[in-house]
Amino acid sequence: MINFKEVIAEQIAKMINWQKEEILQLIEIPKDSNNGDYAFPCFRLAKTLKKAPPAIATEMKEKIEIDPNMITKIEIAGGYLNFFVNKTTQIKELIKEIATQEEFGKSDYGKEKNIIVEYSAPNIAKPFHIGHLRTTGIGQALYNIYQYLGFHVTGINHIGDYGTQFGKMIEGYKRWGKEYSFDQNPIDDMLAIYVRINDLCKKDENVLNACRDNFKKLEDKDPYCLEIWNRFKTLSLKEFQRIYDMLGTKFDSWNGEAFYSDKMPEVIDILEKSGHLKESNGAKIIDLEDQGISTPCMIVKSNGSTTYDTRDLAAILYRARTYDFDKCLYVVAYEQDLHFRQVFGAAKYLGLDEKYLKGLEHVSYGMVRLKSGKMSTREGTLIKLEDLLNESIARVKEIMEEKNPDLENIDEIAKKIGIGAVIFNNLATNRIKDQIFDWDEVLNFQGETGPYIQYTYVRTKSVLEKVGKLPNFDEIEVEKLQDEYSLKIMDMIYHFEDILKQVVEKNEPSILARYLIDLSKAFSTFYNENKIIGDDKSCQDARIYLTYMTGKVLKQGAKLIGMEMPDKM
Repeated sequence: MINFKEVIAEQIAKMINWQKEEILQLIEIPKDSNNGDYAFPCFRLAKTLKKAPPAIATEMKEKIEIDPNMITKIEIAGGYLNFFVNKTTQIKELIKEIATQEEFGKSDYGKEKNIIVEYSAPNIAKPFHIGHLRTTGIGQALYNIYQYLGFHVTGINHIGDYGTQFGKMIEGYKRWGKEYSFDQNPIDDMLAIYVRINDLCKKDENVLNACRDNFKKLEDKDPYCLEIWNRFKTLSLKEFQRIYDMLGTKFDSWNGEAFYSDKMPEVIDILEKSGHLKESNGAKIIDLEDQGISTPCMIVKSNGSTTYDTRDLAAILYRARTYDFDKCLYVVAYEQDLHFRQVFGAAKYLGLDEKYLKGLEHVSYGMVRLKSGKMSTREGTLIKLEDLLNESIARVKEIMEEKNPDLENIDEIAKKIGIGAVIFNNLATNRIKDQIFDWDEVLNFQGETGPYIQYTYVRTKSVLEKVGKLPNFDEIEVEKLQDEYSLKIMDMIYHFEDILKQVVEKNEPSILARYLIDLSKAFSTFYNENKIIGDDKSCQDARIYLTYMTGKVLKQGAKLIGMEMPDKM
């Protein structure tokens, strides 16, 4: 498909002797379509050419040579050069692309680039609750979109299966394990033990010390401690997989913290040799003051056990060697900002190539909170994610049975809509914002929601079913699609790949979620303002094909953020 932005950049590059790639980064898409399809700001040239931006724009307009089949006109607005795309050419290209490409918008944009996305990472022996939804949803969406754009992506579930908390779990199991069956609700049983042992640790320092000793034994491969730990892990992963299946979440690697237990000695040795590992009150730390981080990175505790930081550093070293990553993304809540600053700071002393250090990125997101405040495992103020998904499905089914009782496959459709509502709500706002969890808001199927996008898609399917046959793409009269409502949809579809590129440039899936809402709204306006099925066959064919195009892009976009589309509602 013709990339009009590149056509413009190539012509500008000839005039000002700049690299095309640099010009591409400067070209903007005006918010108001009256200002054209693309705009080049001339302000950056003012200092070099010693002229005012409007004068530069005027001079460039007179000299530029662009095929009228590509650009119909060029206008000046202040210091901007505004370009108007030839809509006939654009629509023809779009129709052909949609007709001939199975996966519209897919590209090799990220060819030969290796991306790691670490996401979800629940702690074993603890409930999978709605606090895990954001990392799981954001991570999977990024994984999907990076892969769609041609990047080689590795998705890692860095499960929390190591650390002092397991020393507590082992101690609790020793004391009360026989009181629990672990058959019906193993996570609930493990949580009950965790809460009990935590309470006891608060009251008795000796119990806390015993827990610490248990973790040290686990690190030293004590058979009894390993046996209990393995049982907890097996039971937990089985429970987690059921939820991942509901969400459509997949991983390439389940290497969690424990995987790096035998890789930490090398990290400690490298840091020792670097001269940056220092003793502090019996512990070993990396001082990061020179990097503007006042809190040191603890590598070894005073009792000789390692830390989360040590394991993260071992993971960085392993991933650099194994995956040769260009980016290693950590989809983790913003509460861990300091932790990642410390780990990335300490990673500078691992002797890695600068490429890997630059590729480390914390993709932070806001917390999910209840109306009553922050959720807590210890306090029992959690909403399990599985309960949330099942409740959403049940509520959707109830609505559908009331409005469309004769609908076939109602359970399957209710599942797609119910889970889609939760997934979309999770991704609809900027990831860095906190979310207050509200049942009524999540399951509100009016307005800017997942079900609204699904409903729009079902409407496109319904229109296509009425006509029975899709027109031949090469017989569409594009002049019939030049009204403002059709042009708006065409323009949005043309920029679908650009939207996906924006997502990976900012690691922000809400950009795609917002796009899907806007495209749904544009189609709703088109549907209400234009008669699709009518007496004018050529006009009907054109509008039918536009309806088909819209549905195809909605379905593909929804798939990338993890939503399934029903054919009926």
